[in-house]
Amino acid sequence: MHGFIHSTESFGTVDGPGVRFVIFLQGCPMRCKYCHNPDTWKMNSGSVRSAQSLIQEYDRNKAFYTKGGITVTGGEALMQIDFLLELFALAKEKGIHTCLDTSGVTYRPGESAYNEKLDKLMTLTDLVMLDIKHIDPEGHKDLTGHGNDGILAFARYLAEKNIPVWIRHVVVPGITDDPKQLARLGAFLGRLPNVQALDVLPYHIMGVSKYRELDIPYPLDGVPPATKQQAKDAKQIILTAYWKVRRQNA
Repeated sequence: MHGFIHSTESFGTVDGPGVRFVIFLQGCPMRCKYCHNPDTWKMNSGSVRSAQSLIQEYDRNKAFYTKGGITVTGGEALMQIDFLLELFALAKEKGIHTCLDTSGVTYRPGESAYNEKLDKLMTLTDLVMLDIKHIDPEGHKDLTGHGNDGILAFARYLAEKNIPVWIRHVVVPGITDDPKQLARLGAFLGRLPNVQALDVLPYHIMGVSKYRELDIPYPLDGVPPATKQQAKDAKQIILTAYWKVRRQNA
């Protein structure tokens, strides 16, 4: 089995617990307005690599990964689920901690063939980092080009499977920073008993140069970066709503 690989990072420190070998898969169906990796969008491009060759690359630095493991991200990692299955199976044979970083956009309740593969993948996955872009369906569609029904269903699916989840949310001024929507997100997360961490990130413009290189108009031109304080305040609103729901359901 071969996959289309955008790049790898040998010593990732923000993509799961510990120091990690991070694999960026090529291809993504979403067009998030703040995406800082538009070069990962195109399907069936990048380097063609075998799952075994990536495990061998991990092995070259495995002494550094004693408290870490492998994280697969994108693009959208679940666009290459067959490749993921083989890669994670090889990783688990070696006792490697596996983390999937995804938006959940590929999940469709009722698609039995795909979901059978997903069920199998979850038996090989130690942690899912789930990026919830926007809790409001229309806001999500405007921001990413896709609705969020399947994404929220995927979050509930992970809860049913009792897969540990870390949530990520990017604060974009004027787009994802509305207090009511942040509280709504917190209330949704409060109903998921498998959520172990919440990472609220400030929007940045470090990817703008890539858009220029690719001759793609930058969708959020003129939107200022969010400050660390804005991200901190947003996280507090989410957590307040989260704990309110958790207390009610205790």
